[in-house]
Amino acid sequence: MGNNLFHEMKKGSEKQRNAYRTIRELGILEDLKAYTPTLCGTFPIGIDVKGSDLDIIMEVHNAEEFEERIKTLYSKQDQFKVKRTIIRGNEVSKANFVFQSFEFELFGQAQPVHKQHAYLHMITEYKVMQKHPAWKQRVIALKKRGYKTEPAFCELLGISGDPYEGLIRYGIKQGYI
Repeated sequence: MGNNLFHEMKKGSEKQRNAYRTIRELGILEDLKAYTPTLCGTFPIGIDVKGSDLDIIMEVHNAEEFEERIKTLYSKQDQFKVKRTIIRGNEVSKANFVFQSFEFELFGQAQPVHKQHAYLHMITEYKVMQKHPAWKQRVIALKKRGYKTEPAFCELLGISGDPYEGLIRYGIKQGYI
């Protein structure tokens, strides 16, 4: 579903269409196809706000090789940086840069993209907005007030505790993921 949402961007809002063209022009989906790159986050589901970045998640089993590939391809881009860290006990490689005024965040971990939290969050958020179309504007309003995406959805859904885990539990309970 993730790549279908990406392709829907070419007929979305002006910002979605621009993001779609920028991603295509950069060639990132083709250049990194060995890692199953998938755009996640706010852009594919139309809840991006000023400052939203283009989150591309990937399945990466060799962090060193991946980071070298990223450096070869994108190190000349503005504000380029790459780092390795541990998130929820898993090693991840992250790279950030700016291309044509869009901030990119590349995220690689040794897990299929359809099992990564970013993907599961996006699918759950998409399904919630299909069920409650008016919530799209409410989420955007919360984001403009400083909420991150997952906490904004949890606020509307009445989910307390860790919003990142809570949203996944909700998505599973509803049969969305």
